[in-house]
Amino acid sequence: MNIHNILVAGSYEKEFQEQLPVNTSQSFRFKQVADITEEDLSWADAYVGSKPCRGFRLADMKWVHSFNAGVNNYLEIDGWKEHEILLTRTVCSFGQRISEYCLSYILRDLQAHHYFEGKQREKEWAPKTPKMMKDQTIVIYGTGEIGQETARVFSSFGSAVYGVSQSGQPKEYFEKVAKTSTGSTLAAEADWIISTLPLTKETSKLFNREFFSHLNGAVFINVGRGQTVDEQSLIEALNSKKVRYAVLDVLETEPLPETSELWGRDDIIITPHISAVTELNEAISCFWDTLKRIENNDAIPNRVDFLKGY
Repeated sequence: MNIHNILVAGSYEKEFQEQLPVNTSQSFRFKQVADITEEDLSWADAYVGSKPCRGFRLADMKWVHSFNAGVNNYLEIDGWKEHEILLTRTVCSFGQRISEYCLSYILRDLQAHHYFEGKQREKEWAPKTPKMMKDQTIVIYGTGEIGQETARVFSSFGSAVYGVSQSGQPKEYFEKVAKTSTGSTLAAEADWIISTLPLTKETSKLFNREFFSHLNGAVFINVGRGQTVDEQSLIEALNSKKVRYAVLDVLETEPLPETSELWGRDDIIITPHISAVTELNEAISCFWDTLKRIENNDAIPNRVDFLKGY
């Protein structure tokens, strides 16, 4: 595939220049997404950005590269297969970032930080034995790059780590991997359930009333996509203690409205989609690597599979 004219949705010219490879033959245009015109789209055969611009047309493009790991906003556009367009996504340090995020909340719980902070305020000397990672059972939904790195981190502490995926294929660092259709059996054993799932037709509202009914007091952590969770079913599961508490970095609606009842619950921790922030230098580095692979006809590991949706 020959790429000549690349339209970048964002004022990142300086940052792109800093990583510019020698002898780059492509022409670039950098425009804020709201300022992109029909002429820009007609000129370009490649589009780079976090989201499609207004009037975005697949027929104009050979290649689209997302600055995000998730590509739901692009896949909402029809015609990818018909136009035989390459869609790629950013892959960088997401696995490390997300595993550290999850680990921080698990250790906070096992080491009883909240308990000891309360006792300090009360000036009370009240020993309590912390729990250990080696005694925890962790079930991770999604066994791709992010899920596998998270499994690697937790297995290094001696935790029992199980995975759930569409295929159920064995993966390194997981003691066992079940298919999504039978994953509730593993979930019933879990102390912690972590979702790293993307949003697809299969994962939409996967975590629903039926799913939560199988749990036995696990903590639910969502670092995948908010739309994979039926939030009302989660609230019911919290009320019935099927879920001990939840850590939600992603929500069905973002930003979360002030009127949402999720804000006021003591058994929900909310963070504003920060578990895997894309740093610009990493995103640009991934772009240059992908472009090089295209030019050299090399394998493209961050190519989106349209059947899977990621």
